Amino acid sequence: MPSEGRCWETLQALRSSDKGRLCYHRDWLLRGEDVLEECMSLPKLSSYSGWVVDHVLCHTQENPLSSETAVSSRSTLTLGQPSSGPKSPVRTPTFSPTSSVTPDGAEEGLRQWQEEQERKVRALSEMASEQLKRFDERKELKQHKEFQDLREVMEKSSREALGHQEKLKAEHRHRAKILNLKLREAEQQRLKQVEQERLRKEEGQIRLRSLYALQEEVLHLNQQLDTSEQHRDTLKFDLSAFRTRGNQLCSLVSGIIRATSENGFPTAEDQAVAERALQEMRDLLTSLQQEIARACEDKRRQDEEAAQEKQQESKMQQGPEAPRETPAPNQGPGGKQNEDLQVKVQDSTMQWYQQLQEASNQCVLAFEELTNSKDSQAKKIKMDLQKAATIPVSQISTIAGSKLKEIFDKIHSLLSGKPVQCGGHSVSVTLNPQGLDFVQYKLAEKFVKQGEEEVASHHEAAFPIAVVASGIWELHPRVGDLILAHLHRKCPYSVPFYPAFKEGMALEDYQRMLGYQVKDSKVEQQDNFLKRMSGMIRLYAAIIQLRWPYGSRQEIHPHGLSHGWRWLAQILNMEPLSDVTATLLFDFLEVCGNALMKQYQVQFWKMILLIKEDYFPRIEAITSSGQMGSFIRLKQFLEKCLQRQEIPVPKGFLTSSFWRS
Repeated sequence: MPSEGRCWETLQALRSSDKGRLCYHRDWLLRGEDVLEECMSLPKLSSYSGWVVDHVLCHTQENPLSSETAVSSRSTLTLGQPSSGPKSPVRTPTFSPTSSVTPDGAEEGLRQWQEEQERKVRALSEMASEQLKRFDERKELKQHKEFQDLREVMEKSSREALGHQEKLKAEHRHRAKILNLKLREAEQQRLKQVEQERLRKEEGQIRLRSLYALQEEVLHLNQQLDTSEQHRDTLKFDLSAFRTRGNQLCSLVSGIIRATSENGFPTAEDQAVAERALQEMRDLLTSLQQEIARACEDKRRQDEEAAQEKQQESKMQQGPEAPRETPAPNQGPGGKQNEDLQVKVQDSTMQWYQQLQEASNQCVLAFEELTNSKDSQAKKIKMDLQKAATIPVSQISTIAGSKLKEIFDKIHSLLSGKPVQCGGHSVSVTLNPQGLDFVQYKLAEKFVKQGEEEVASHHEAAFPIAVVASGIWELHPRVGDLILAHLHRKCPYSVPFYPAFKEGMALEDYQRMLGYQVKDSKVEQQDNFLKRMSGMIRLYAAIIQLRWPYGSRQEIHPHGLSHGWRWLAQILNMEPLSDVTATLLFDFLEVCGNALMKQYQVQFWKMILLIKEDYFPRIEAITSSGQMGSFIRLKQFLEKCLQRQEIPVPKGFLTSSFWRS
């Protein structure tokens, strides 16, 4: 434009003038020069201004400056701030010598230029401030990111640690499970070994008991070989060979048992050797018996006429209705009996005995259906009832009277139809229509079995068992009849009854009738037989003198001392049996003698004198020298009683203090 051309000419003219050629330096301001102070003074900027100009403004695209303006701006921005680089001189506007500008115009232009510079500086300052804010924001954002990254790393580490911990826990549980399995397997293996050892010991004990039984039978058979010595005069050959071989077999079995006790339990081979020895002993005895039988048959033929005459005389004495019976064994030499004593039991006693056996058989038939039932429920009821009847009897002891009363009440409740506890549950005879018959029979059987086993081993046990049996007998009479039936069947001497050997009867059947236990053609030893008979007679002697202390005293004893007097009188009216009669008389009088003495007084002492003066010689006459032990024991007992004129109270008798315990 034309005006612009004139402006530049004016500026050029001013530049070419003397004043325009003057040089102006910044140092003038520092030396206190105030030349153009108002025009040249610039605002001071922050210490970051140089960094903003160098690093920020040079990269901005908004409001670009010309190179000249940028140089002058940088020069002005560095005012008041030392610079490490070379300082740029301040460019002053030059005016063309041809320009003609008035001083007022120049001032106006300079002022506008200054305003423009200030505006730009403010813009740059604002821009720098915003840039600083962005810088702070980026810095804060970076810190937030670093913090977030750190937190994520920590969370990841925590998750990894938790995962590792869970893994360790799982491994621990797995190892614990494996260890428990191993421990369980080890325990099962140990229990298996213990069970195997227990079974081995049980088998060994069974073999050992079997060996003892074999030895017992061998000794018994050998004893029978020795008893055959009495037939030596009848036989025409020497028995030493039989006896020698029998002694050898006994020594063989004894040697096996002795070696077994030293080395442990017997083996199957030991048992087989002992069984072969037993079988040989049986064959040996059979051969001997056959020889004896042939000799006896010859003897019988020779004495046939004499025997017939004796039988006719016996029939005349016994009457036309008496059955033909042979004398019981061991009644005397040659089987002869004394004329003033009898062999068979009285008819009334025999009738009573048969009635009791018939009642027992009827009771068995009454619960036959329960016994033979295949139903599992019926079988369970039968087992529970049997336990409820037998277990309390097994628990009878002399511990305390209160304990005995509890047992009595339990048995009485069971027989009365009340439920009782057995094996953790309730049991009652009303569970089955045949339950009462079954319980009564089994209870009576158990009482007698306790006499056969417990009383036989411990004589004092007769009294607590007897007092309970007596009390039950008083309240339940049928149980008492069944007790007598079982007692008479197992111990015929409690009737008293001496079974006679009849023609055609097997020897084993006759031995069973006498009370011997016969198993597999093996008869029990005499000592064991006498021990069992003694236990049952002692129980019977205790029952007839004892009454249940809590019962009614108005009632009489259901089977009292009168039956004991009857038994004693009948046993003395019968021919004695070797070893048996003396043993039973001693047991009966030791248990019941004191009560009979108090009851019958003078009559009782007459009975004792009769035994001493008349019955002792009869017992002694039939007793061999090897069986005198029972006879001597009875004789010494009665002589001491006669000397003191008193029968002592039996050991184990229940006193009043017992019932207060």
